[in-house]
Amino acid sequence: MPEIRPTAPVESTAPVGALRRRRVGVMGGTFDPIHNGHLVAANEVADRFDLDEVIFVPTGRPWQKLSDEQAVRQGESTVVPVVSPAEDRYLMTVIATAANPRFSVSRVDIERQGDTYTVDTLRDLSRLHPDSDLYFITGADALSSILTWHDWEELFALARFVGVSRPGYELGAAHLGTHLETLSPDALHLIEVPALAISSTDCRDRAAQGRPVWYLVPDGVVQYITKRRLYRVPRPESRGVSGPSADPDGAVHPSAVHPATADPTDAPRDGDTFPATEQTSSRGHL
Repeated sequence: MPEIRPTAPVESTAPVGALRRRRVGVMGGTFDPIHNGHLVAANEVADRFDLDEVIFVPTGRPWQKLSDEQAVRQGESTVVPVVSPAEDRYLMTVIATAANPRFSVSRVDIERQGDTYTVDTLRDLSRLHPDSDLYFITGADALSSILTWHDWEELFALARFVGVSRPGYELGAAHLGTHLETLSPDALHLIEVPALAISSTDCRDRAAQGRPVWYLVPDGVVQYITKRRLYRVPRPESRGVSGPSADPDGAVHPSAVHPATADPTDAPRDGDTFPATEQTSSRGHL
């Protein structure tokens, strides 16, 4: 069975002296929180594909998830997946990417009304960057479900897709069905990145338990999580009574009320996800 194998580094085919179109990577995600696995993968893709820029796009309202406010407003009586406020996730992403001149952060998904779908993200960025070729960065596992994404037929007309995987992963053609045969050779790439066993879910859980997240997320993000007291819940032994619990930086403060989420996917959109290389679910991580 044919397979999409790891892609060799991309070299410019433009004639010497000619101006080539800009190459812009797009990494969308919940980023709750953004972690070093995201940054390593984005940097690796930027290097391999000679990207001029990588735009990180925090989701506005992920269609699979409810925010704290939505859960309360809808009167949910059971535990539901929640996400941190969009502004917190946006600011953590800005902090995490500030040191890399090729990284930037876009608010297009946050400012758009309604659920977040990849096709809408790419439409907006195509309008904002008409002279650029877009490279959408996602988890290799997620590509197996791309035919279920919203308006998937339009996706490959808007961007090239780069599937990021851990070493040894192979994406079989069967995952994409016969539609693979209709794609141009440059439409879909698979690359391997250094294996970093980090996920946003684990970072949230560690923060909720008062365990450190240093070196899993950028230093500035650790400080932001601590200052905003994100992902905090009372200790189980408190039995509902707020007591002291440790912050991700090792400090001790009264417990906050933002719930930790046990989201198994960290997925932002229509099933398109990004694995932190350990791929603890079939849909990866973002």
